[in-house]
Amino acid sequence: MIVVMKQTATEDNIQSIITKLHDLGLDAHLSRGASITLIGVVGDKSKFLAENPQLMPGVERLVPISESYKLANIKFHPEQTVIDVNGVKIGGDHFTIIAGPCAIESYDQLMESAIAAKKAGAQILRGGAYKPRTSPYSFQGLEEEGLRYMADIRKETGMPVITEVTSCKAMETAVNYVDLMQIGARNMQNFELLKEVGKSNLPVLLKRGLCATIEEWLNAAEYIMSEGNQNVILCERGIRTYETSTRNTLDISAVPVLRSKTHLPILVDPSHASGIREYIAPLSRAAIAVGADGLEIEVHPNPACALSDGPQSLNPEDFKALCEQLKPYIQLAGRKF
Repeated sequence: MIVVMKQTATEDNIQSIITKLHDLGLDAHLSRGASITLIGVVGDKSKFLAENPQLMPGVERLVPISESYKLANIKFHPEQTVIDVNGVKIGGDHFTIIAGPCAIESYDQLMESAIAAKKAGAQILRGGAYKPRTSPYSFQGLEEEGLRYMADIRKETGMPVITEVTSCKAMETAVNYVDLMQIGARNMQNFELLKEVGKSNLPVLLKRGLCATIEEWLNAAEYIMSEGNQNVILCERGIRTYETSTRNTLDISAVPVLRSKTHLPILVDPSHASGIREYIAPLSRAAIAVGADGLEIEVHPNPACALSDGPQSLNPEDFKALCEQLKPYIQLAGRKF
């Protein structure tokens, strides 16, 4: 439920509603716009309705919310959220590119990737320290050693860093080294992990599950936000369909659908969506055209020798060429890059 306040409502009127909600054991989420003030009610709204809130001073009307997700709902928060990651803005009129290797293999490999990514225009460095794979015999990542590399390279380059966390234990370690945590597709509905990252103060990039609906995805974001962490970024990375021409099927329509349902920033990962480097450029252009707030792209100094996802990784030269190619599209979309 949303309490819409009158334009003439005073600060005392607003605080009176919030105090009443807290007294009833409910959560109140205040959203102020240029001409409207909303108070989101989270919890058993019947307790609040019993108090005849429509008669309280300053209240214009009550708006029921039928969707199961509340905090992620655009009805709760009409203005688009912009998340600041150590000076890098994600959302609003900004366009953000996250780039780097799927897996951290060595300090030199990550440093070379970081230098190439930054030179081409990427603002955030990605790198996988924890790499649970389909096969238990595949490279599983350097774990904390890789995180230390990320922290060191952040000092050298000034780039914020992001890594995927795959368990509560991994998260407890990663928060000491990174600026942004990623929840991968296979963990989108790992609710215990979602609640734990929700208790942290680091922004979270939440990838869509392999077969998840948009509503399930938004409810996963709600798990994080309900624990207090409002800095969630959604990332469409392709879903599993019957098609075998690409690794996954990029649901490009998810971007405008999400835009109509949530205030959270939306990124697209064309690398995982396609699994084929030749398709990254056209999918990136499509993502910009439909209104994505940024991209996450895999970059490796030598993709042919990569220990993970080489066929979908760009080398430094190709990544630089891609960023140059995308600049007029980003400008046409009215974004800052």
